[in-house]
Amino acid sequence: MATVDLYLVRHGQTFLNKYHRIQGWSDSPLTDKGIADAKRAGERLAHIPFAAAFASDTTRAQNTAKSILAANSTPVTLTTEPAFREENFGFFEGLDTSFTWHTLGSPVGLDSFNAMIAKLTIEKTKDMFRAQDPYGDAEDNATYWARLQPGLDRAVATAADGDKILIATHSTTIRSIVSKFSDKIDISVPVDNGSITKLTVTDGQYHVDFYNNTEGKLK
Repeated sequence: MATVDLYLVRHGQTFLNKYHRIQGWSDSPLTDKGIADAKRAGERLAHIPFAAAFASDTTRAQNTAKSILAANSTPVTLTTEPAFREENFGFFEGLDTSFTWHTLGSPVGLDSFNAMIAKLTIEKTKDMFRAQDPYGDAEDNATYWARLQPGLDRAVATAADGDKILIATHSTTIRSIVSKFSDKIDISVPVDNGSITKLTVTDGQYHVDFYNNTEGKLK
């Protein structure tokens, strides 16, 4: 029986986060708070002997991962994995978050992204973005998982029994993974910048140990 632990860390705050803009596949630098978010995550994970580390190809995830690994006593090479990108919000990227959630959600009585996730599910929310994107660039749920699941499979396949793996990634990606592998966690609760979510994978079966953890050292 092979067991692998995955530590998913949301990147530190970016300028687009600070300005309440939808980010997705777009990118922006970490703010001073975002640098501190990444440093704090590194301090909390410093005692975890990572066997491998992955980050999406965005600079915000890359720099968060590098900060975490700099605090770790185990030397690990960071691997870039585009599969761990955020959801592609297409036409809506860069727009004000409140305006966008109101535009898409208010016709069905929902006025925030969290409310849309709680009522419709995160999977159907992706499909809504795709359906409303005039350019057709936003990912629907099937497209999203067609690129994310192979990334998870690759990370787990390269691991040995007992390995611990760091993945620096994004809010909706973490929410989506937790939604797929747990029906007991309320993912309408937002993922904080620099927070840590842990999954255990045993013989290909995923279990969510905790979600959006922001305090204390971790096992």
